Amino acid sequence: MTDKNDLLTAHLYITAVFPVIKVLLQDDPATAKKFKGVDASVVFKAKEEDGYIGATLIFKDNDLEVKPEPADDADIVFKFGSIKKMNTFLKGGTALPAIKGFTKPGLLIKVISTLLRLKLMMPNVRPKKDHEKYLKVKLALYMVSTALSKLNKLGDEKMKAWTGKQPDRIYQLSVEGTDIAVYLRVKAGKTKAGRGFYQRKRPFVHMKFTSVDNALKVLLKDVEFVEAVDKKYISIIGSPEYANMLNDFMMHIQAVTT
Repeated sequence: MTDKNDLLTAHLYITAVFPVIKVLLQDDPATAKKFKGVDASVVFKAKEEDGYIGATLIFKDNDLEVKPEPADDADIVFKFGSIKKMNTFLKGGTALPAIKGFTKPGLLIKVISTLLRLKLMMPNVRPKKDHEKYLKVKLALYMVSTALSKLNKLGDEKMKAWTGKQPDRIYQLSVEGTDIAVYLRVKAGKTKAGRGFYQRKRPFVHMKFTSVDNALKVLLKDVEFVEAVDKKYISIIGSPEYANMLNDFMMHIQAVTT
């Protein structure tokens, strides 16, 4: 029987991690150059009791669509014997898949190099260059906002208990001096993630990182959340208590996917 934590991790990769490859296609010049003019599909699939779980990534000239199920065929196919092995591979560990697509080595190299680029989100990666810092923060916040909503939809008990008691509320996260902004809408047990600033109502909580460097201090756990607020690395507009709860869920997501 598939371990429920392995299944949760796989679902978060499929629905929250793979989609942020689009950030690299749009904001990382090296990745954008690799995929310019590329029109191809890539499948990741892992064996489970009733068949396969996985995703289909469709690249089209620096754009990306992620379908949360593995297509029957694709230009490149990564096939794993178990969900655990797929998770290990995606986290950068040692787990070798069966690969279809060696006849397209150029595309295969592009895909693998992009997966390696996603390791920028790993908690042990400390970028030095300003653009790399920006990318790490943007990738992390884009991923975690989507993953929070997915965690709720997958029925995580703590997340469901937290969202189920709330009326219509917006949790906004942003980084001052950048275009990085995401939000999570919570309404009577239902959630929806989005990019940018929510326009229809004032946020119940707005967690505003005061710079990219200060956001990194929190994401890398160099400081605890309360200390980060005290040192003004984060400005909290709204309920500090609920902001702290949201941060706890964010750290849980980070632990599960890295």
